[in-house]
Amino acid sequence: MTDAAICPACVGLPEAPLKQAAAAGTDQIVLSLPGIHCVACINGVERALTGLAGVASARVNLSMKRVTVGIDGPTTPEALIDTLELAGFEARVLDTSLLDAGSDSYGKGLLTRVAISGFAMMNVMLLSVAVWSGAAGATQHLFHIISASIAIPAVIYAGQPFFQNAWRALTVRKLNMDVPISLAIILAAAMSLYETFVGGAQVYFDAAVSLTFFLLIGRYLDHRSRKAAASAAAQLAALEVPRVMRLTDGNRQMVDFGDLAVGDLIQVLPGGRIPVDGQVVDGSSQIDRSLLTGESKPVHATAGAHVTAGEVNMTGPLTIRASTVGGDTTLRKMVTMVDQAEAVRNRYTAIADRAAAIYAPVVHLLALIAFIVWLMMSGDPRLSLNIAVATLIITCPCALGLAVPAVSTTAAGRLFRAGLLVKDGTALERLAEVDTVVFDKTGTLTMPAASRDMLNAEEQAIALALTQDATHPVSQAIAASLDGVIPAALTDQQEHPGKGLSARYGDLQVRLGSGAWLGKGQGTYLQIGDRAPQKITLHADLRDGAKALVTAWQGLGLQVHLISGDDTAETQAVADRLGIGTWQASTRPEDKVAYVKALGAAGRHVLMVGDGLNDTGALAAAHASVSPATAADASRAASDIVLLNDGLTPLIELPLVARKARRLVGQNFAISALYNAVAIPIALSGFATPLLAAIAMSTSSITVLLNALRLRGRV
Repeated sequence: MTDAAICPACVGLPEAPLKQAAAAGTDQIVLSLPGIHCVACINGVERALTGLAGVASARVNLSMKRVTVGIDGPTTPEALIDTLELAGFEARVLDTSLLDAGSDSYGKGLLTRVAISGFAMMNVMLLSVAVWSGAAGATQHLFHIISASIAIPAVIYAGQPFFQNAWRALTVRKLNMDVPISLAIILAAAMSLYETFVGGAQVYFDAAVSLTFFLLIGRYLDHRSRKAAASAAAQLAALEVPRVMRLTDGNRQMVDFGDLAVGDLIQVLPGGRIPVDGQVVDGSSQIDRSLLTGESKPVHATAGAHVTAGEVNMTGPLTIRASTVGGDTTLRKMVTMVDQAEAVRNRYTAIADRAAAIYAPVVHLLALIAFIVWLMMSGDPRLSLNIAVATLIITCPCALGLAVPAVSTTAAGRLFRAGLLVKDGTALERLAEVDTVVFDKTGTLTMPAASRDMLNAEEQAIALALTQDATHPVSQAIAASLDGVIPAALTDQQEHPGKGLSARYGDLQVRLGSGAWLGKGQGTYLQIGDRAPQKITLHADLRDGAKALVTAWQGLGLQVHLISGDDTAETQAVADRLGIGTWQASTRPEDKVAYVKALGAAGRHVLMVGDGLNDTGALAAAHASVSPATAADASRAASDIVLLNDGLTPLIELPLVARKARRLVGQNFAISALYNAVAIPIALSGFATPLLAAIAMSTSSITVLLNALRLRGRV
């Protein structure tokens, strides 16, 4: 290891194992534990809590990063949080009402409405076929009544998403796509019900329910493509430390973050996140600054060193004098910066919304013209209203409503199978416009790697045995470098938080970890018995597929840039290996945002690819963005696309798929326009019977869906 802790939250904890307690107690309190990483964290949290009066049990869920505390006596969530923070763990109250917030109730509701409207459509269509086949008189009237009893309840329930959105638009005196949709559905059902009561020959129940069915499919597809979006600013804000250990006259006291003042002395234990900008007045520790600078190596901090909010104290307790608090801290400024960047990007207008702004008033105007002209020509309000309703139905934007979500969902499915998760509904539209790519270096194009050259065969076998099951990135890098080596037989393996790993190799003790632990300087060393520690060379290696990705995107005409928080030598070395001519080193988060914004101001459409919290602002400010699944939570939230694989190869086809998706959307709009060019004159002429309206509308919708499926083929 380097001097970085195996798991920062575990530094300084006792190493004795603790058996997990079963959930017990009359009440439960659920706390979020964002900093836990390993089994030692589980043991430390449970040990700290079960030793507290009023706590019957504590069970940690590592994958969900939360602890469920069984309560059998007087205690409060604040007392639990204080206890955990004194033990070095960041904790927050988790509202149990939000534990199921990830469930997609809206999506399930849409699916239910799709099923109901589809069932109604099939049954009403069967009855309509009988009428179209020649049923007349009492039989025809009976079929109309049955159709009404099926269609009206189905339309009232299934059409709610359109009705509600249309009403919201009308209350603020605006038109959206749901206004003509709702009018067509409501008028078709109302006129059909009227014709049923007066014994008319023509009804539109089949058109009303089929319209609702196809449009709900489009609405559900669009919802699925938008479901994964989240706020990066909210994720960053969650990193703020809610409770802080303040030193007053030598006494420690847990206080709210908002109660701090400039000049206060604050103690930050190993594993804790630094809450304020300030200066170290006592203590010595390794600081993880990757949040703010992207630096891949920990920084040694002693008395006099400047630290900033959001950094992680890794190896020793520090006493810090606050120089900025509240909204003036570096972390809070980053939250504001990301929030502003997200707000700018969220103003992007989707193609479908731009089309709706033109299409909706045109449809209303045509229907109104049809009613007025036919009323003047025939003097029959009933006939005129029927023709106006037929015009609304046959020109209803069903195909238009399916044009974008059908393509985006097909594209998202293809990309997901390739290892890419599309999170935002407009991501593919924006990706198709990209002409410039800005890469972060550390964690995106490069990963930690180790060299086996300085280890003999015995040392390699021992190093592999120590690291093959470890979760720390450096341990994984060492294990990966020892491919083909047979691990040694070790016993009594232990993990020493903040130090490294140890075990017994026969009669000898073997240790692998930081140089400080093994009596050496900076670096990672392996020691066997009393032999001199052997240094393991660590370096940054290119991610699998990095060279192929850069070459492929440059071949597509994309300008590729590299920016990094690391120093000039490391950044230039990676840029040269990848053939990237434009690069910038030693960049802070605000520098990355400024870099992306400058390119945007120059008329470039920028795709940002990054993984660190220090990349979050740039990811949000870019025209489109990508982050790997290993990225920080806030970075994934800020990005449009998440790379699910370790290698970068799946990204090669991303711009190709986005560009083809844009072409298919354009074709779908053309299909919709052609359909309307043919259908509108027929409707205005009064020849749009229910059969023709239903067939024409369904045919246009199916054509759009089939065209979208072409995206499954070659790009």
